[in-house]
Amino acid sequence: MSVTFRIILIVVSVLTLWYTARKIRKSQMQIEDAIFWIGFPAVLVLLSVVPDIAKWAAGILGVQSEVNFIYLSIIFVLILKIFSLSIRFSQMDAKIRTLVQEIAIRERLEKEKIKNGTKV
Repeated sequence: MSVTFRIILIVVSVLTLWYTARKIRKSQMQIEDAIFWIGFPAVLVLLSVVPDIAKWAAGILGVQSEVNFIYLSIIFVLILKIFSLSIRFSQMDAKIRTLVQEIAIRERLEKEKIKNGTKV
């Protein structure tokens, strides 16, 4: 792994950690997301500082080089993150739909009560 790539990986990871910490301080990020965005760059820094880990893992998985292993790992982790966010989004969408329906039913019942109350 080239020194330039290692430096870029470290700089981008540190910037990601800094940005995540800033969002946490402003209470703009949930803890589950913060843990991911602190852990993920920390692992990338570790792989940059100790490239033998990436070389060893690449050898075990049969990946041609440690840089390819790092790219593959980043892609895999981000695909998993997107999948979990899709699940979370779908659950929230279903909850919002149910909530909107309940509100509509309550408003309709209130209108009917008011309408019936003025007739009597």
